[in-house]
Amino acid sequence: MNQRLEILKETTPFNLLPDDVLLEVSSLLEEVKYNKETVIYQQESTKMNKVDIIVKGEYESFFYDSSQTKRYIEHHSSFFSYGGISILLNRKRSLKTVVAKKGTLVYTLGRKDFVELCMTFEKFFHYFTAEFGKRMLDDEFAHFVKRPTFYDESYIAADQLYSKKIESIQYRDIVSCPGSTPIYIAARQMAKNKVSCLFVTDDSGKINGFVTDITIRDKVVANVSDANNPVSSIIDKPIMSISTDAYVYEALLMMFRTKTRYLLIKNNGEYVGFQSRNKLLSEQAQSPLVFIQSVKSSSTVTELKIKWEKVPEIVTQLLERGVNAEIANQVITTVADTIAIKVIEGVIDEMGTPPAKFAFMVLGSEGRKEQTLKTDQDNAIIYEDKANEHREEVREYFLKFADTVSGRLNDIGFSFCEGEFMAKNPKWTHSLSHWKRNYSSWIEDALAETAIKFSTFFDCRFLYGEPSLVDELKIFLDEELQKPLEKLFYFMAKNALQYEPPLTFFKNIRTTTVGSQEVFDIKKAMTPIVDLVRVYALQNRVFEVNTGERLKALKAANVFTENAFNELNQSYYFLMSMRLKNQAKQIINDKKAPDNYIDLNALTKIEQGTLIEIFKTITNFQSRIRIYFTNELFG
Repeated sequence: MNQRLEILKETTPFNLLPDDVLLEVSSLLEEVKYNKETVIYQQESTKMNKVDIIVKGEYESFFYDSSQTKRYIEHHSSFFSYGGISILLNRKRSLKTVVAKKGTLVYTLGRKDFVELCMTFEKFFHYFTAEFGKRMLDDEFAHFVKRPTFYDESYIAADQLYSKKIESIQYRDIVSCPGSTPIYIAARQMAKNKVSCLFVTDDSGKINGFVTDITIRDKVVANVSDANNPVSSIIDKPIMSISTDAYVYEALLMMFRTKTRYLLIKNNGEYVGFQSRNKLLSEQAQSPLVFIQSVKSSSTVTELKIKWEKVPEIVTQLLERGVNAEIANQVITTVADTIAIKVIEGVIDEMGTPPAKFAFMVLGSEGRKEQTLKTDQDNAIIYEDKANEHREEVREYFLKFADTVSGRLNDIGFSFCEGEFMAKNPKWTHSLSHWKRNYSSWIEDALAETAIKFSTFFDCRFLYGEPSLVDELKIFLDEELQKPLEKLFYFMAKNALQYEPPLTFFKNIRTTTVGSQEVFDIKKAMTPIVDLVRVYALQNRVFEVNTGERLKALKAANVFTENAFNELNQSYYFLMSMRLKNQAKQIINDKKAPDNYIDLNALTKIEQGTLIEIFKTITNFQSRIRIYFTNELFG
């Protein structure tokens, strides 16, 4: 038993586990011996029921190419584990062929026990996703992993991910205790119920926080704190919840955005259980969301740049399987958000703690969670107001901070905004009071040019820092929007009418010649939908940022009928899907920078007919807002 424990302590990533857990794992190991040249696993066919830990001897692993030649040969000796990546990230099938090269002794751990360790210990699980991510940077390795047979099944996994609801996933029962419970009693309760997350209630019995194994390790053991203290003194927040009617992908995206590892599950407004991020990820290991997890493990600008360059491939997979463009937008946005947060955290580590609380906001398409593969930076910074003697010091820090962040994002692939709507522009890095004055002046001026600025900054979304600063700005904006603003809405409506759908008098698609192609600009064709939905959202004080979410809120408020909602929503995401597919094709197949031009001759007759109907729909809605907001019958 002691020998097994010592082997585990020398083997990555088992050496990341606590000693008491390793002792338990050691009792689960089985000993297996292999003779020389024994074929243990065959790539893509052997089902992995266990993870192997080499005690002595050697494994040779490789891929076979189409001519049955060994490729990407690796030799593994003592203290190497094989099988973890295959179980988690390759549909439980062996990624490579594995042969024992000489008398080899291994310890094996059953798949079920291995997966339970991944669900319980985040660093242990992250080792495999990070290791896989590193290997995928190697072109030869990636070549064999990306075969069509592999992707056929990963597509199926993606289909299941985007059609599966939370109610179909088994979730754990909630284990809770009052906030007055001593920490050591809470820990005993966790051990007794075999849970890594314990929810904590207030005096009224309402859940207001939670503690995990990591909480106790970091806040109690590491600080040598008194375990008799009430558990309320160490709770983590916020509490995040999701309905059983929600989709699995929505739960995972929520977890990534909020950095929470646990979600409470609600049914009819009542908590019925909880779910962990590791559990959802291990069940959906082939999904793009595992890729997002690997982005979080990247640490350098170079690594983040490589991750961003892989996004077109993921988008192509999703769209080719019929996944809605709204979901593809969310995946792109989540990857972009994750990259931006990694950059921000890296700059703060270098510059030191900010001299004031601040919020980093994203604007425009990024703010609306509608990013495409041709994207630039749109962002801004709000920092708290400080006394006069500290104002210059605070401003100097954030201007340098913004310049550094923007520069690194540009290096990664998020190019500088041509209109300079970004934090590196001193106009868009200011105190909260200054930002309030900005919004007031835009509203009061109500000019065509200020209406455009207001539109851009109405599409703002908190990304990093202190969310209360953005919340306070939105409360202020909500108060301003309750004043008579006919002039502002007039100019915003005029802005929504600026771009006309590319329809000729005879209801054909109007094109322009670019090179030898007859094309139309699909971004300009989509812009009227974004603009007209935004102006209705402003008028009705709807603070959702995403166009689809705004449409749903406006339908719920009876501003749009069910029919109008369906027409606009379906039109917008049909165009978005076409735009994303075209950009991904340009990047992957044509090896060129993406643009927004669609070659009319490359479209089927059905696609062309659908586009004509969509453009008619947009034209009709533009006529409505022209009359409603501008009292003009014709433009």
